[in-house]
Parts: sequence; structure tokens; C-alpha cells
Amino acid sequence: MSGTATTASRPAPKPAAAPAAPRLRTPRRHTPGRPRRSVLLTVLTGVVLLYSLLPLVWLLISATKTQRGLANSFGLWFDADFALWDNIGETFTYQDGVFVRWLLNTLLYVVVGAGGATFLAVLGGYALAKFDFPGRRAVFAVVIGAVAVPGTALAVPTFLMFSTMGLTDTPWAVIVPSLISPFGLYLMWVFATEAIPAELMEAARIDGASELRTFFQVALPLLAPGTVTVLLFTTVATWNNYFLPLIMLKDPDWYPLTLGLKSWNAQAATAGGEAVFHLVVTGSLLTIVPLIAAFLLLQKYWQSGLAAGSVKE
Repeated sequence: MSGTATTASRPAPKPAAAPAAPRLRTPRRHTPGRPRRSVLLTVLTGVVLLYSLLPLVWLLISATKTQRGLANSFGLWFDADFALWDNIGETFTYQDGVFVRWLLNTLLYVVVGAGGATFLAVLGGYALAKFDFPGRRAVFAVVIGAVAVPGTALAVPTFLMFSTMGLTDTPWAVIVPSLISPFGLYLMWVFATEAIPAELMEAARIDGASELRTFFQVALPLLAPGTVTVLLFTTVATWNNYFLPLIMLKDPDWYPLTLGLKSWNAQAATAGGEAVFHLVVTGSLLTIVPLIAAFLLLQKYWQSGLAAGSVKE
């Protein structure tokens, strides 16, 4: 009995503890608002930013120098003689103020050419996106093909056609080709497809609105981001257009700014010509100021226009 009691009073042995599971490193979660940082991407972005801003910095610094200062000073630093305001004044008064004439010509080409191209792109993109008609696929193929054709390839045929019509050396030789923007038409086509609900158009038609009223009062406000985007693209293309006016225009009174500044730059290579590189640089600076201002003022519109159609719900 005593042996049995002693055995019963002994505590039961404890079970062996299970080996601890190895701790795994949980992956770091990245919220959509805080993207993952990349040193390589940051460095590449800095290089691209430097590459983009360096010419602008050089242009701004060089516009503050005189003709002699451009040749005798370091390109990326100021000269002792700060002549920015004198250069601007001389740019507008040189050769009886021909720079003002070139500026007005450029504004004419932009307002009529780029504005007309934007309006036609909006009309065509809206019609192709919201109306079904025979030959719609063929029109799509033609638009895509036109986007792939560079403008320089059409310059000589355009010149021959306008020469036959007697329109060369006139503003129409620059304005009429600028009215066609295949990329703008394609962009408005894509934007109108996603931006205008079909139910909204049907509601307007049920209420008795005509197609013209539906377009101007219902569709056009919804197309504002895409319209501004196309307007900026066509404005930049027309403002910086060089090759087409070069082959179409001979009269300096119809030159845009690009050809006018080129003629000033070429004066130094002609016999008895006056070198006015400081005016060329200052004129170039004045030329890009309106474009920079337009992009900064309309930035929110053209960014949303570029993103249109990238996400489908």
C-alpha cells in the first residue's frame, strides 16, 4: 500500500515544449498614397530635370549680357554688365520694330490655325465617339495612319499644291495646314468616348434639345479638359513651327518669330551684316515666355486631359 501511495503522490512529468517556430519577416506594406522610394529613379529624374532646365538657365543668363559679354564671359554665369532691360528694349525697336510684327504674325497663326485645329478636333472627336455611321472604321484607320506620318514628309506636296493655287507667300499657306491635327482628333475621340455618358445625351434629346444644342450645352462643358489639352498641343506646334513657314514664305513681313530670329542669327554670316546674337538670345527668351505661362495657367486641365481614358470603371 505504501508503495502504491508513493507512486500516486509523484507529480506527472511535464510534456516537452514544442520548438518555437522561426519568426518570418513580414513584408512592408506600401499604401497607395506613399509609393516606394527608389534611389535610382530619383537620380534619373534629377538628371532629366537638369537636362531640361540647363538650356533655360543658359538662355536666361545669356539674355542679360551684351554682344561683347556673350563672347568674353562664362556661359552659365552673369557678366559684369547686366543688360537685360536694354536688350529687351533694343529687341523691340531693332529694324523699326520688326520683332513686334513677327510676334503679331505668330499670334495670328496661333489664334486662327491652332484655334481652328482645336475646334475641328473637338467636332470630329465628338462625332466619331458618339455617332455610328458607315465607314467609321475606315476613318479610324485614316486618323491613325495620319498620326504616324511626320509633317516634314508632307511639306513638299503641300508646297506644290499651294503653289498651284497661288497661296504661297501668304498667311494662308501657314494657317490652312495648321488646321489639321490628326493627333488632336484622336485625343478628342478617346476623351469624348469616356467623358460624355450616353444617358446624358439621351436625356437631353428627350427634353427636346437639338443635336447642336446638345453639343454646345451638354457635351462641350464636359470636354473642357480634353479641349484645353489639344489647344496646348496645337498652340505649341504652331508657335514653334519652322519648316513649313520656311518653304512657304519669302516676305519677311509675314515671318513668324522662328523665321525672324533665324534671319537675325544669319546676319553675321552675310557680307556687311551686323552680328546681333544678344538680340537673338533675348528674342528667344521672350518667345518662350507665353508658352511657359500658358502651361502653368492651364496645367490642371491638360494633365487631366492626358489621363483621360487610362482607367476604366
